[in-house]
Formats: sequence, structure tokens, C-alpha cells
Amino acid sequence: MALNKEFATAGKKPGLQVWRVEKMNLAPVPTELHGDFFSGDSYILLYTTSAPSYNIHTWIGSDASPDERGAAAILMTQLDDFLGGAPRQFTEFQGEESLTFLGYFRSGIKYKKGGVASGFKHVVTNDANVKRLLHVKGRRIIRAKEVDLSWASFNKGDCFIIDLGKSIFHWSGSESNLFERLKTTELALDIRDNERKGRATVEMIDEGSEPEAVIEVLGPKPDLPSGSSDDVSIDKKNKSVASLYLISDAAGSMTTTVVADKNPFKQDMLSQNECYIVDNGGDNKLFVWKGKNANADERKAAFTAANKFIKDKNYSKNTQVQIMPAGGETTLFKQFFFNWLDKDETTGPSKAYTIGRIAKVEQIPFDSSKLHSDNIMAAQHGMVDDGSGKIQIWRVEVGEKVPVNPSTYGQFFGGDCYLVLYSYNAGGREKHIIYTWQGQNCTKDELAASAFLTVNLDDSMGLASVVSWQVRVTQGQEPSHLVSVFKDKPLVIHLGGTSRECGESKPGSTRLFHIRQSSTKATRAVEPTASSLNTNDVFVLKSPESLFMWKGKGATPEEMAAAKYVASLLGGAATEVEEASEPAGFWAALGGKKEYQTSKTLQRTVRPPRLFACSNKTGRLIAEEVPGEFTQMDLATDDVMILDTWDQIFVWVGKDANETEKTGSLTIGKSRYVNSDPSGRRGIPISTIKQGEEPLSFSGWFHAWDPKMWDKDLLQCLQARLQDKH
Repeated sequence: MALNKEFATAGKKPGLQVWRVEKMNLAPVPTELHGDFFSGDSYILLYTTSAPSYNIHTWIGSDASPDERGAAAILMTQLDDFLGGAPRQFTEFQGEESLTFLGYFRSGIKYKKGGVASGFKHVVTNDANVKRLLHVKGRRIIRAKEVDLSWASFNKGDCFIIDLGKSIFHWSGSESNLFERLKTTELALDIRDNERKGRATVEMIDEGSEPEAVIEVLGPKPDLPSGSSDDVSIDKKNKSVASLYLISDAAGSMTTTVVADKNPFKQDMLSQNECYIVDNGGDNKLFVWKGKNANADERKAAFTAANKFIKDKNYSKNTQVQIMPAGGETTLFKQFFFNWLDKDETTGPSKAYTIGRIAKVEQIPFDSSKLHSDNIMAAQHGMVDDGSGKIQIWRVEVGEKVPVNPSTYGQFFGGDCYLVLYSYNAGGREKHIIYTWQGQNCTKDELAASAFLTVNLDDSMGLASVVSWQVRVTQGQEPSHLVSVFKDKPLVIHLGGTSRECGESKPGSTRLFHIRQSSTKATRAVEPTASSLNTNDVFVLKSPESLFMWKGKGATPEEMAAAKYVASLLGGAATEVEEASEPAGFWAALGGKKEYQTSKTLQRTVRPPRLFACSNKTGRLIAEEVPGEFTQMDLATDDVMILDTWDQIFVWVGKDANETEKTGSLTIGKSRYVNSDPSGRRGIPISTIKQGEEPLSFSGWFHAWDPKMWDKDLLQCLQARLQDKH
């Protein structure tokens, strides 16, 4: 089959290319009109990165014919073949687009009436005779649909764009909120600057204050109905459930075999010699993974295999399909696997990336001297400051907090719960963090009391000394900053027991402590549940007859210094043992010689963070992910937001969030988000942050963070932009 002539320019340079499907041909859409889609058409989109890597999307309008749907599928497969089978492929449907797709259009997408069959074309025009009405919906995912230009299309709860060519009016219903108004203004500016090449004015008008130009077109405003909610309820139970299938003979009489009927899956279930389907039908999604050594015909037939699977399962014909080669896995795909590791994670501390050649996030080595000048580094390593502030620690006892002897600071026992108050100076103000450390063997009453006492401690600080944030920490999941606050001492985690007077339980006769240095150079010593060595670290082994310090080949001097401190806590003279030169007494104390980790430690990867908005304004919890590269403007002040950086979760509470959202913010983070994570993550540190008190470890994930933004009137800032036609 002859290649389409448009393929000659496909993927030649980074950026987005959009074509409309016209019969079996592709017609390029001008850059200025990217984000505009006719409901009667189908489109092909290609996004190319500088790597290069590729995303191909088909977009199917709600009124597209079966022939147009079929043509789009064929052209996507041909384009994938032209690019060597390397692209990730996505099927998109009007109103149900993927976050990857929506991320290309930060100002929103516009659905226009008609299509190629009706003679409608994508043309950049300064036509002063344009008359249309766009109904704008969504707070984070912005969709504008062309509707009839009459008052019958309006309601009080939404925003609309009345486009009269040279004059563009942003009309706000009396029940619309600030965030919706901000997003609609961005869309109106996009129409002015791109479609009209700046040759139009944008004016914001409120319901009831319509100018004469609007009344001439629409007539006098009648009474309008209230708007309906555009929030989509996220049924986490069904949306996070998936099954894994092996595809056999995808190019012939395809069959599928269940590999695992429930996630999280193990990464080694995927063979590079095969193709697989991850069935996430509860969320209307299907993923096809192509092993790099799989049969060439099967790789090419991946889309056909997905469609047959959809038909066999009687799924909606609008089920979203994502097809990806090994090494090009999407974040949504990887979330169904427990602890997914990417091949580039072993390339070293300054060269660790996320997904092969796609969406690379370079890791920045830690340098404490640059903490306040390099926000991205601070965020990647989870550091608020260098840990040199003041600390106070209390243990939870019978519903009260009891001060811990400062000489034992840095030792936590698994049978206890602790409150750690860290105070530091930032920007001339004293700030505070409360870490709530919860041992694995503490009682339910102590768990409940620790949460209650944290809130009380926060409240007791008073308005003059605002607590920056609260962090719930599960034993063994301590964030880097908490480890660093004990200065030259390591953080020592005892498996069980308690530090209470007259309450200590007798420790085991043989104890093993695993000592490891973090990326921030702080060390921790943890008593693990299983006795397993690691060539990269240091271990302290205590038995009734002996005390050993085992030095792995990859051990650092700081880890050895920490080991000597731990040995001093355990008592007795320690014998230093080099890996591969262990005496028989060492193995006897350990319970026998067994296999252990001898390969080089996988470097910590930096995964792209994800931002979610959580709201219960409709009476039920709504969770919605922000598409694309988010900014500070995406933090809605009337919502609770979740920032997921994989090894830490931040719950950000906007100042205008309602009381239920504020008081339930930790529950939202723990019960509603972490516990429904399809990858099976548990015990992740959860930090609760108040608007205006964001630490570097949070704000560093946002490009060009403005600490003064919360003092500004954002609507006025946008109104100022309305006067700027350039």
C-alpha cells in the first residue's frame, strides 16, 4: 500500500502535528487551530519528543461515520509502521479523551458542529461575521462545545464564550465559580490570539450585565435555569481493577489466556517474546504491551487484537486503547504493576530517567548548599531544609503525649507512636513540621490518639506561629528529611518494643540492623523482619555470644560510622567483618549462610509527579487528575489537591476548601487515594500542607513557583491580559 504523502513530514521535529481524515487522505490542521475538532470528523495526531519518541492518537468525533472511524484506525497503523513500530498508540473519543491527549491543549479543546462531509474546513480567519456560542465545562479538563446561539443554551452555573468575530465575550453565570471563570478566560484569550491573530477584543461580562452588542444577537435575557454538575464520580473500586492476558496468534485466529486475574501484577510476568493485554474495562481502558522480541506480524496486529478483545468482551465501542512497545510504557499502564522498574534506573545517580526514551526526568544529585536556590533538587530529594533546625519528641501514652529523653532522640520503637516537632527558619519566619511516626506494633488506640494529638499540637501553636505541614509516617517509610534531623546520628528503628519506662518488652536474643545512607547523605539503621544481607550496605548483628559489623563491598564511610553508633547502643565490643571474609561464627549467629542481594543497587528513579483535585461539593468525593504539565495555577483554592511524587504524597488544602474537606484531608489521602492505588503501594508518607505554607519539597515540583501568587487577585491578573492584544 502506498504511503500517505503527509508521512514525509511526520515526526521530523519535536512538537504536535494534527491531521483531519478526509476519506483515506490526511489534511494538516494549522497550528493556530490545534485543539479545534469537528464533531463529524476523525483526526490523527502525532506528538514527537526530542528523544525522539512518539505518541500517535486517533480522535473520533461523536458524529463521525463508521467509514471515518475505520479510516483513522488504518492510518494510525500505517503511521506506526512508518515510524518503525516505536510509537505509543492511543484511541480517543469525543468527551472521553485521555489525560495524555488533553495535556497537549492546556487552554482546553473546542468541539465544533459539522465536519468535512458538511463542507466545514479548518481555516485561520479574521472574519468579522463569525457568530457562535461555546459552552465551557470543566475545572481542570476544559471542553468547549459549540451550541445553538440562543438563550436556551445558557444556564446560571456555567461559563460561555459568545464569539462575534471582532468581539469575544466571556459570559459568567451567577452560580459559576472563580476557577471556572479563570479557565474560560484562558480559552477566550486562546481564540483571540490564535484563531483571530490578535485582531479581536475579549470582554468579561457577568450574568445580567450584558452589553448592547450581545442583546442585539440574543435578545433580552430571560430567567435561566441552574447548571448541572460536570463532576464525574470516580468509582475507585472498579477503575483500579485490572486483569492481565497473554495474546496468542494475534495475526491469525487470536486467543487470549489469563496470566493474572487481579492486579497488582509482577513485572516479570511480561515476556519480551510475547504481546499482552491489560484489561481495565471498569475504567473503559485497554492496554496492549508489545515485547521487543515478539513476532513482527503480532506486533503490527496489536490494534486488531485490541478491537477483537473489546468485541469479545462486549465492551463499549468507545473503549480507550493504548498500545505501547516495551520501554515505552505509560504511567497509567505501570500503575497496575507492583514496584515497576525501568531499564534506565541502573544508569547512575545523575542519569536516572523514568521511561526509556519517553518523558525523561533527570535526577539531580543532592547538594545541601543549594537547597534554597534549587527548588527542583529540594523536591526530588524531599528536603525542606538541611535538617539543622530544632526538634522536640513526645511518645504517645494512654491518650497523652509524654516527652522523650533527648539523649535517646533518633531511636524509634515499633511498639510506640511518636510526635516529632521540627522548627526551622524560612524567609525570616519560624515554621514547623509535625511528624507523626506510627510503629507497626502499636495499638489501635495509640494510632487514633497519635492523630488526635497531632491536631491538638497543631492547634496549640497559635496563629502567630503557623505549622507548615503535618506528615504521617509509617515505620520503615521515613522520608529523607526526618532521617536528616538527627544530625550526625543515624535514625535507629527498633523492630518492636517500647521506650517507655517499665514498659520495655524483651528484645530477641539475636538482632540484625540494616544501615543505609540516603541520597541526602543521612543514614538510618532499621531492624528488618527478615535476615537478608545486601552488598551495598552495612549490617550490625548482635547475638548472645557476639557482636559483628558486616561491611558490604558498596558500603560508605558514613554507613560504617553509623554502624559503630548502633553497636554502642547494643553494648559489647564489635568485630568488623568484610564481605566475603566472614568467620563461621557470623553465619552461625545469622542462622546459616543464605543467598543475598549481591548486585549493584538500583538507583532511585525520578517518576513524573501526578496532581489530583479532590472535592465533595456534590455530596460525594470527586477525584480528577490534572492533565499535562501542571502549574501553580492548577491548585484550586476551594479544593483539596493531592500531589503524588511516588515515594511521598502531599495533601494540599486550599484556604477556601469547605470544612468537611479540610478535616477529612488526611482520610482523602490515606483511605481514598493510597488504599485504592492499583500498584499496591502502602505505608507511603503523607504530608498535609496548608495553602501559603508550601515547603520547598512541595513547591519545587511546580515550574516557576510564585510564593506571592496567593496574595494576588487572579481574576484581575487575567483581566489585565485582556487589554494586551499582543
